[in-house]
Amino acid sequence: MKILLLSCLGFYALTMSTFFPSEENKSVAKADRCYEMRIYYAEPGKLEDLLARFRNHTTKIFEKHGMTNEGYWLPIDNKDNKLVYVLSYPSREARNNSWKSFGSDPEWKKVASESEKNGNLVAKVESFFMKTTDFSPKKITKKGSANRVFELRTYKATSGNLPALLSRFRDHTTKLFEKHGMTNLWYWTYTDKEQGADDMLVYILAHPSQEAGLKSFEKFRDDPQWQKVRKESEDKAGGSLTVSVESLYMVPTDFSPVK
Repeated sequence: MKILLLSCLGFYALTMSTFFPSEENKSVAKADRCYEMRIYYAEPGKLEDLLARFRNHTTKIFEKHGMTNEGYWLPIDNKDNKLVYVLSYPSREARNNSWKSFGSDPEWKKVASESEKNGNLVAKVESFFMKTTDFSPKKITKKGSANRVFELRTYKATSGNLPALLSRFRDHTTKLFEKHGMTNLWYWTYTDKEQGADDMLVYILAHPSQEAGLKSFEKFRDDPQWQKVRKESEDKAGGSLTVSVESLYMVPTDFSPVK
């Protein structure tokens, strides 16, 4: 009887771990997700109409077709009428299936047709496929201060030095960011070679304000610990680890899950 009971308990534990994964397993599953950053350039005078369509319809239809809305942002200096957003999916295959079903959804077709009676809302779309790094936070701080801003930073590594750049972030940079009041959200690398899988790092930080973010980076750059880490990593690599660094400060839309 005791042996039978232990066998039943073992089977129960195995079953429960399969259907109700532990926190550790959930983290592993999340790390395997496919992320997609999409940047929409609205037609002149159409940005508010585009936002209204997302707010009232698109985000809900995305969810209906198995997509996860991660975040939606507008650049603070938005001369190009951009909307930046991130979706995630269980896999690349799931992504393709979701978009196929979304595109053929009668509800979406009706919404698109009605919203574009006076012309297209979107002039151009850019799409980037990404995966989280092993040091990307497992839990995202979805709510912050009322005026919290977000910074999208894009790094291009020097030839062959993406692993060294990732190592520096993993072992030092992310911790120093936190030390100087920055909130680490997502860290990604591209998955497609033609988009920069071999040399690109993309990440999003949160700051209490743009001014606070700029001051935090000043303190970060002046930090003796950072200067030491940077010198050591560049000496080892024989030069700079980056070709370029781009920064874009953004504010969340009112319908963004992360604010």
